Amino acid sequence: MSTSVAAASEQYDYDIIKKFSVMAIVWAVVGMSVGVYIASELAWPFLNFDSPYISFGRFRPVHTSAVIFGFGGSALFATSYYVVQRTCQARLWAPGLATFTFWGWQAIIVLAAVSYVLGYSQGREYAEMEWPIDILIELVWVSYLAVFVGTIMQRKQPHIYVANWFYLGFILATALLHTFNNIAVPVDLFSMKSYSLFSGTQDAMTQWWYGHNSVGFFLTAAFLGMMYYFVPKHAGRPVYSYRLSIVHFWALCFMYMWVGTHHLHWTALPDWASTLGATFSIMLLLPSWGGMINGIMTLSGAWDKLRTDPIMRFMIVALSFYGMSTFEGPLMSLKDVNALSHYTDWTVGHVHSGALGWVAMISFGSLYHMVPRLWKTEMYSIRLINAHFWLATIGVLLYITAMWISGITQGLMWRAFDDFGNLQYSFIESVEAMHPFYAMRAIGGMFFLTGMCLMAINVYVTIRRGVRAATVDRVVVAAA
Repeated sequence: MSTSVAAASEQYDYDIIKKFSVMAIVWAVVGMSVGVYIASELAWPFLNFDSPYISFGRFRPVHTSAVIFGFGGSALFATSYYVVQRTCQARLWAPGLATFTFWGWQAIIVLAAVSYVLGYSQGREYAEMEWPIDILIELVWVSYLAVFVGTIMQRKQPHIYVANWFYLGFILATALLHTFNNIAVPVDLFSMKSYSLFSGTQDAMTQWWYGHNSVGFFLTAAFLGMMYYFVPKHAGRPVYSYRLSIVHFWALCFMYMWVGTHHLHWTALPDWASTLGATFSIMLLLPSWGGMINGIMTLSGAWDKLRTDPIMRFMIVALSFYGMSTFEGPLMSLKDVNALSHYTDWTVGHVHSGALGWVAMISFGSLYHMVPRLWKTEMYSIRLINAHFWLATIGVLLYITAMWISGITQGLMWRAFDDFGNLQYSFIESVEAMHPFYAMRAIGGMFFLTGMCLMAINVYVTIRRGVRAATVDRVVVAAA
């Protein structure tokens, strides 16, 4: 690697970034393995062994927490600490506090997984951890905010690059969402059980205000911060339109907070509230596609990289899935479409087109960019990166295609009536009709997981080579 990279490693705190990068890959393998298993449980029921600990109901939140917060969260910690230092030309503020965010975050993921398997859960969508873990999350997250803002405040560059605005928006919004969604009263100090201060319709509205804004800020704005640094950096091109990136940021921050109620059409929620959510969902099309176009057009003059560089392919395919998911979301928020799609596998397909196609792909590209720079070596195998790209792409396409067909079929079967006005199909008939698509989904997940395992092997060997080379350099210097 160049002398400038070696100098950067001394100028910046890379140790904490290395730790988060490694754990992002570890949690990806763990979380995706659990995901493949629970998908297989639905496709092949003989895998449902007579044990409550590995049942679908308990393993499903283990999967979501490991991939969203373990893999996604660790990737965000790693990339945000990397980007904020390099764009501000300053070391991390309070490195001890940054170390606390690492160990605290890993402890949260482990504690959450153990509590789910043992049957401890609030039973709420996305926010299911018990109150002691919720408090630990709050402490880690406030520490994260302090480190990030402190680093920006001691910057040597007067300008705050747009990626840092996206990261900062995500950190602040997630703190707000977590705090208010988890306001609960414990039964007593030594009990894991607690009661939410909200109930009924108010509880549902609070959950989906949190649930959709977790998607909006944790899984969208945060990874857009990743995109706005790593795409232009890896392409060697400036951002296509810096002004558009600023408009993209402020429009997302304002509009996303209003859209959660589109999950509650046809419920006890007042009609005006869910209509408001759908309205803002449609409005979100403009900034979302503006950001997608901005990222793709950054490759102007560098399109040839797509033929030779699989890391660049990861990033561009991620942006394509971002555009597709942010078109599909507003479409599904419309009441007539929602009447068909909601509570079906179409929603599952939509979520995974965003999670696998956008979040995972941009994370893979960013990690592949960072790892050789962190360990001052070349990636072990470009061919393995290329194989990972195709396995991941095929896996996503199999998964979402299966869930689209399954979901639309479910929606049509559930509301089909015979000539006498009775339901034409029983629920179990609709379940039987889903079987081939559930098998197809599990196979798609296996493709994606195989690609992830190739990445883990590739990164492991790369790190070993980097550590070995660094050791040799130290011995040579000491001898000299």
